[in-house]
Amino acid sequence: MKGGNSILSGYGTTIFETMSRLAVAHGAVNLGQGFPEGLEAMDVVEAAARATRDGPHQYPSMLGIPVLRQAIAAHAQRFYGIALDWEREVMVTSGATEALADCLFGLIEPGDEVVLIEPLYDSYLPIVRRAGGVPKLVRVEPPGWELPRAALEKAFSAKTKLVLLNTPMNPAGKAFSADELAFLADLVLRHDAYVVADEVYEHQVYDGLAHRPIMTLPGMRERTARIGSAGKIFSLTGWKIGWVTAAPALLAPIIKAHQFVTFTTPPNLQAAVAYGLGKEDSFFAGLKRDLAARRDRLARGLENIGFATLPCQGSYFLTADFRPLGFNGADADFCRHITEQAKVAAIPVSAFYQESPPDHFARFCFAKTDQAIAEALDRLGRFFGG
Repeated sequence: MKGGNSILSGYGTTIFETMSRLAVAHGAVNLGQGFPEGLEAMDVVEAAARATRDGPHQYPSMLGIPVLRQAIAAHAQRFYGIALDWEREVMVTSGATEALADCLFGLIEPGDEVVLIEPLYDSYLPIVRRAGGVPKLVRVEPPGWELPRAALEKAFSAKTKLVLLNTPMNPAGKAFSADELAFLADLVLRHDAYVVADEVYEHQVYDGLAHRPIMTLPGMRERTARIGSAGKIFSLTGWKIGWVTAAPALLAPIIKAHQFVTFTTPPNLQAAVAYGLGKEDSFFAGLKRDLAARRDRLARGLENIGFATLPCQGSYFLTADFRPLGFNGADADFCRHITEQAKVAAIPVSAFYQESPPDHFARFCFAKTDQAIAEALDRLGRFFGG
């Protein structure tokens, strides 16, 4: 019998699904998969309920309902000074992962080179390869996550079509600095390339840092497809509402991919997200403040147990070095060990690299309730004798 697609068939079950299943099987507190708990914007949920009751219930425009596209444009202007034409430069998708697929399928021709910065979100490479792209990997590594500028410059060539940039970065928690973004933008301009900017954690940046979209840099407005996520902003990841904003010429082929992938997105959820994007500044500031407090609570607890935690400037994730605990084994073994024995699930950081990964770091999600964080720390403390 003939098999399936050789590229996609070569990938196993995502590490997030694997560890979440293991967490359920062992009754573990799940600090592995990055879905938030206790942070849901309930007034946005109520807006969805009203829209579900009131309708309409038929196919909306494949680009998204006008009120949401207008709200996305207003959000970009409000927070970053980006002026968007909502009719020609905004497209709603069924989640940010679909937005990524649309961008990559829409922009990559077979043989095009794509620069990616490890550690990588797990959907990046499969989509790039399925689209016919040739990955050119550059890596930042713990504990400093420094951008290797010489290696990044070497990765660009005349065949480079685009660079896929994730900032704030999962799992590193790295928010790229203005200087790093400028260096990357210069390479893009010199090689006549594009940026697909995965900025789903744009409102999860801490310690007084400000998110700066690479789209705002000189020369990058026409070269950047910027991806956002309502699931991350409103802690409603199951809704799968994302978007792409880009100049009309760049968005056009992305729209073509979208029409053949999901075509459209539930109108009631779109209406609720449109309401949410207009929420007062205190909501967005409060989200940062709340998550930073949870990050700090988890970091203090892990350090008291014996972990060495790394700085986290953004995202939901804290990376911790488990070597001080005396565990003899790689990170995949460690994460399985604590899930099964301590009843706390985490994700091995090596899963985000392709070759010779750092193998003594675990990623913990702090976008959880205070009770879940306290219970996880209590279980780990008792297990390791802390």
